[in-house]
Amino acid sequence: MAQHAKIIPSSEFRTELRKRGGETAFRCYQCATCSSVCELAPEGSPFPRRQMASAQWGLVDQLAADPAVWLCHQCNDCTARCPRDAKPGDVMQIVRSLMVENMAAPKFLGKLVGKAGATWPLLIGLPFVFWIVFIHAVNGFAIPTPQEINGAMTIAWHDFVPHWMIYVVYVPVTLWVTIAIGISGKRYWSLMGEGVNRSGSFLSNLIPAVTEILTHKRFSSCDTTKSRKSPHLLFFWGFVGAAITTALIIVAMYGFSYPLPVEQTNFMKIIGNLSGVLLVIGGLWLLFNRMGGGDAVGKSTAFDIFFLFVAVMVGFTGVLTEVSRLAMDPGIAVWIYVSHLSFILCLFATFPYSKFAHMVYRTLAMVHERMTAK
Repeated sequence: MAQHAKIIPSSEFRTELRKRGGETAFRCYQCATCSSVCELAPEGSPFPRRQMASAQWGLVDQLAADPAVWLCHQCNDCTARCPRDAKPGDVMQIVRSLMVENMAAPKFLGKLVGKAGATWPLLIGLPFVFWIVFIHAVNGFAIPTPQEINGAMTIAWHDFVPHWMIYVVYVPVTLWVTIAIGISGKRYWSLMGEGVNRSGSFLSNLIPAVTEILTHKRFSSCDTTKSRKSPHLLFFWGFVGAAITTALIIVAMYGFSYPLPVEQTNFMKIIGNLSGVLLVIGGLWLLFNRMGGGDAVGKSTAFDIFFLFVAVMVGFTGVLTEVSRLAMDPGIAVWIYVSHLSFILCLFATFPYSKFAHMVYRTLAMVHERMTAK
């Protein structure tokens, strides 16, 4: 007898989908208007019609292995033209947040961040309390005295938080996050690959996929939310610039014994400050679009808002940290710096479980798409 695939609906998934604002999925009557108007859906496997059906049934396994969930960029052309107002773009966004939670390692952390609407005080507050306690235990939270550096009176942050404290915190966190997202990403890659043939090497297909991401090419195909491309690019390149700045400073400090703090006219400082500004502008632009754009830009969820808020605060407190050490009372400046360290810790500690994880899952889906294209 022929073997039939098991279809195991999840009532828990359906309930959670409703709780997070995806109740409109149950209005869908499979007319396929959404798939016919989507400019990003490939001809051989258009979305999001099938994904809407899977969401209605609560077919978690099918959604977890489906690259289309991540190939969707929430252009919302489908939502704008849906005759049933089922809001497919919003539903796909909520499905992605549920898939991040489903793939999470360990799962309880995925659930904790997935319910950011209720848990955000804990997610933001714990890193803040941690840094206060840690700094107080090391130096009694002694306010550093401004000193003349590079011709200006300023605070040297390493007098307040020595470099070893930064490493003690962020090296283990980075290792943990790398392992966690590695486990989740590998699981997703395996699920996508079941029953399909991939051709070519991963690296040869990764390079063009990353190039496409760097330029946000697919956003240009959107119609309803085409305006998202600019703030997304600013936000994305703000992150890239901040990462480049960090790498440059580490190399300069340990490879060439470059003294800190870096003077304001140094190219590394300029890149870092500019990146912080791009991050704040892009993030605020996205937040305002999300919260004030109505149906045209899609429904905002706590999952999205939490990530955007934390990322914006990383950029904002970073820029303010630079200003405060030069122009503010040291007592105020140190609290701004502690806030900056706390938001960075929150952002990276939640990386595998927040919308930040899109960076991994969407990249893998785009590589898979290329390797399975006929």
